[in-house]
Amino acid sequence: MGDMRSRHISVVVAATKDEVYTFAADADNLPRWAAGLASGIRQEGDLLITQSPMGEVTVRFALPNPFGILDHDVTLPDGTVVANPLRVIEHPDGAEVVFTVRQRDLSDDDFEADCAAVEGDLEALRQVVTERS
Repeated sequence: MGDMRSRHISVVVAATKDEVYTFAADADNLPRWAAGLASGIRQEGDLLITQSPMGEVTVRFALPNPFGILDHDVTLPDGTVVANPLRVIEHPDGAEVVFTVRQRDLSDDDFEADCAAVEGDLEALRQVVTERS
């Protein structure tokens, strides 16, 4: 476990931290920017249940907070829980969104593919929030 790599992927959005956080925290907006969580979303209490490329997954986001923390645990079809750190922080040009991707038990190629997918999601988030502003 000591050699699990992490990569922080970030984008700067020309909007306030609160605007970005509020948009990203709204489950109804997920299909507009989070490709891996984009289809068949339904809410059951504080859980989101969605179809992913791996099958049905459940997602539990951190409770609403003033700190910009959007950490979320994804429970995969096999029961594995993947913790995903996600933050929205102030930046001189608006807000910075930072997602930490962890390699877990992935091959290097799969890790790179995960990172590329997260980059695409964050770019989509930047685009939709910027268009709204």
